Amino acid sequence: MINDIIEMFSNDFMIRALIGGVLVSLCASLLGVSLVLKRYSMIGDGLSHVGFGSLAIASALGSAAPLQIAIPVVIIAAFFLLRLSGNSKVKGDAAIALISTSALAIGIIAASVSGLNTDINSYLFGSIIAMDKTDVIFCSVLSVFILIIFVFFYNKIFAVTFDENFAKATGTKAGVYNMIIALLTALTIVVGMKMMGSMLISSLIIFPAVISMRICSRFKTVIITSAAVSVVCFLIGLIASYSYSAPTGASIVVVNMIVLLIASLIGRFVKKRK
Repeated sequence: MINDIIEMFSNDFMIRALIGGVLVSLCASLLGVSLVLKRYSMIGDGLSHVGFGSLAIASALGSAAPLQIAIPVVIIAAFFLLRLSGNSKVKGDAAIALISTSALAIGIIAASVSGLNTDINSYLFGSIIAMDKTDVIFCSVLSVFILIIFVFFYNKIFAVTFDENFAKATGTKAGVYNMIIALLTALTIVVGMKMMGSMLISSLIIFPAVISMRICSRFKTVIITSAAVSVVCFLIGLIASYSYSAPTGASIVVVNMIVLLIASLIGRFVKKRK
């Protein structure tokens, strides 16, 4: 087994996958805690579909850098979806579902008409081993930016996550920090689509957060545990996908699912003991 792992990481494409995957996993897990606690989980799923639609259209139009074009589109969509979710007059979940499925349909049509099905499939279902040096550099720069911003605004993000009304009462500009969360989520979605695909990237945000909440209760502990779980599950999923020639994104999700089941059983056992 150890020899297989050594052989696996002797390949350049696996080193690129490891670097990009660990960074994306960290970003997704940190933001996932706030999104789940604020009941914004559906926004991640909606943004992934918007990202796919924009990537498909950019590729169909002959863009050499579809990811860079997708970033502003997904950011604008993130702000729009955030406003929908915060507006009690609009059925947020229904609006997000309509926008996400529409974007997905438009992307599939654009890919089909332009004959780009093979290239677009990597954005739809993920292809981490297809990441080239440029993708890794682009991913690394954005991921480091996301992590720095999250750490810098950690206290404010904590405040608006747990009690937005109290944060507003103490002078915190909750709207601004909600926008920061939306911005970071949009960037994470775009960066992670190459690895997980638009169909699975939201799971990388939600699973580690839910798992850590089954085990821990304090926000900081949940954040740290979520990051650790996300990276470990990514590594196990990456190794499993290489060993058994399985899709990487799907393997990572299955590993997260198994860990969630184990964490749920442990949580129930601990509650019964108490």
